[in-house]
Amino acid sequence: MIKSMTGYGKSIIQLETKKISLEIKSLNSKNLDINTRFPGVYKEKEIDVRKLIANSLVRGKIDMSFYIESTTVETSTKINKEIVANYIKQLEEIHKESDILSIAMRLPDVLKTEREELDLEEWGKIETGILEAIESLQEYRLSEGKELRNDFEDRIKTLQRKLEEVIELDSDRLEQVRIRLKKSIKELEQNVDENRFEQELIYYLEKLDITEEKVRLTNHLDYFLQELDVKVSNGKKLGFISQEIGREINTIGSKANFAPMQKMVVEMKDELEKIKEQLLNVL
Repeated sequence: MIKSMTGYGKSIIQLETKKISLEIKSLNSKNLDINTRFPGVYKEKEIDVRKLIANSLVRGKIDMSFYIESTTVETSTKINKEIVANYIKQLEEIHKESDILSIAMRLPDVLKTEREELDLEEWGKIETGILEAIESLQEYRLSEGKELRNDFEDRIKTLQRKLEEVIELDSDRLEQVRIRLKKSIKELEQNVDENRFEQELIYYLEKLDITEEKVRLTNHLDYFLQELDVKVSNGKKLGFISQEIGREINTIGSKANFAPMQKMVVEMKDELEKIKEQLLNVL
């Protein structure tokens, strides 16, 4: 199972006096990076929510936002009636004018803002909404992961086909190397001991032998495909396997000494680079 680190989830919580829209977004990142924007009244629950996100989403750059829309005409700002009445009384004693009220309303402490307290029952509904948004994001990640899996499978199978072509070229390659060396010696017009030449040739060809690389590369490609079907998405492990695949391809290229095989190696490297780019987005 493959999961993408890219995702988006949303939920809407309808409360008695307000509507809360909650959004959570995820992008690729080597580690877990959580950024939350909490309204003041819910600030005390931020640590709990961050833990919830960390346990659920594991890795990625996570952004969570709250948007609150009031559905009533109530306001947390109240008029301090006692203070206003006291101001008016004092103003009337020193100044008989009709706009005393407007003067009083501009004086200190006339308006007071009542601090909204966290309602635990209300928070329970919000927490349910947070879980719904996370679940929505998880479904998004799975959907993206299916597309990534199909892409990986196609590219690994392409590498397997190209490896088969490399194997087919290998026998021709060694024969071409043998012919090329003999031709070079003949052009030098040097007499050589045929037995010694064959011994040296065998030693040289052994240095160019890629049998072990072909076997290891075959195993790594099979292993990559197997890991696509495990229950837990593990992009880091697939990244390690892709590094091993690259190591074997590079070794084959350095030993090739044969233009058709080197061309095939370049094509394999190009395919592997596309896999590595996509792996950056795998959970």
